[in-house]
Amino acid sequence: MTLATLAQVLRPAMAGGYAVGGLVTLGWEDMRAYVDAAEAEGLPVILQAGPSCRKHTPLPVLGRMFHTLAEGASVPVVAHLDHGYTYAECREALDSGFTSLMFDGSRLPLSQNIDETARIAEMAHAAGISCEGEIGFVGYSDGENSKGTDPDEAAIFARDTGVDAMAISVGNVHLQQDHEGGLDEARIRDIEAVTEVPLVIHGGSGVPLAQRSTLARGSRICKFNIGTELRMVFGASLRAALAADPDAFDRVTLLSKVEPDIAAAARIALRGLAPADHPEGRST
Repeated sequence: MTLATLAQVLRPAMAGGYAVGGLVTLGWEDMRAYVDAAEAEGLPVILQAGPSCRKHTPLPVLGRMFHTLAEGASVPVVAHLDHGYTYAECREALDSGFTSLMFDGSRLPLSQNIDETARIAEMAHAAGISCEGEIGFVGYSDGENSKGTDPDEAAIFARDTGVDAMAISVGNVHLQQDHEGGLDEARIRDIEAVTEVPLVIHGGSGVPLAQRSTLARGSRICKFNIGTELRMVFGASLRAALAADPDAFDRVTLLSKVEPDIAAAARIALRGLAPADHPEGRST
């Protein structure tokens, strides 16, 4: 079994000059495809259950699914709660076998965000698992605007919460459907200058691929969350499968045709964050 905590995969990443993909899951097929991709590339992977996933499937079920995949994997697999909004939700994830809790207090006043994140970090560490927090606010391409992370506030947040990883807002947005966003590298360097905590980029799908690779290998950003670009592959592949066989109706048959495409896209995403000496085009 290779179930790992977030800290166990991010510390080597920071030391080794690479980042780990936090791949946003919605169901069994994409979870399995992501683990297959990580194994094919010989890289760790963070399976993330966000609010949409949790709306569809209860946390105890998701925890068991993640554990089952980790038990059969040869690479580290992190079972990560993404955007937990309450202590109770984080507690349920912990009790369900998750090995990493992301508490999102980014909409709260700074002092409240620190207090609530610190409480969840303390709970996580007492159970031997990890905690990620967010300072600043990462907006949405079709909704709320971002509030950039203030480096001074980031230093206080990292110090007073004890988080294992810190999500920051530096030009990234959720749900962006292209790679044209670009991150504010000057702000990233200012944050790096005041804290040594591994940094996280939510909305990684909107970051240009070259910049993702450059920052993975040359900054303290150790985790990129990637969801939208993979869901877009899922949608396109499913439409193609339906067009190729208009009479198809069986869910298992259809998703079996889609899964290889998701795995191939996940391999590209993971490979782009890998160490500079990672071999290109590993065999399938």
